[in-house]
Amino acid sequence: QVQLVESGGGLVQAGGSLRVSCAASGRTFSSFAMGWFRQAPGKERLYVAGISRDSSTTYYADSVKGRFTISRDNAKNTVYLQMNSLKPEDTALYYCAAASTGWGPGSFMPTQYPYWGQGTQVTVSS
Repeated sequence: QVQLVESGGGLVQAGGSLRVSCAASGRTFSSFAMGWFRQAPGKERLYVAGISRDSSTTYYADSVKGRFTISRDNAKNTVYLQMNSLKPEDTALYYCAAASTGWGPGSFMPTQYPYWGQGTQVTVSS
């Protein structure tokens, strides 16, 4: 088991930047691959980015590639999502998620991640 708590969301103007964090507790953080997802009101939860256990591999959705960066600090049990050049369409509730097995380039489905945080709201104004 791992418990996840997101933080750092807020209101930002278009073109601005924001960093959201996800702190983990419970099982050894470094045994989990991590992902960030987002969900806008009335829409499905979508994959944003993922990172391997040792940070050697990262993946991004096409919609955020070149603007967002996922990173992790295993010593601090934390994963981050740095978001630059934000757009109004980035507005959503952002969730972090953890996967202990079977993670890879195809791990973009929410069902592949057993553990989830409660989400942090990111709102981008135009």
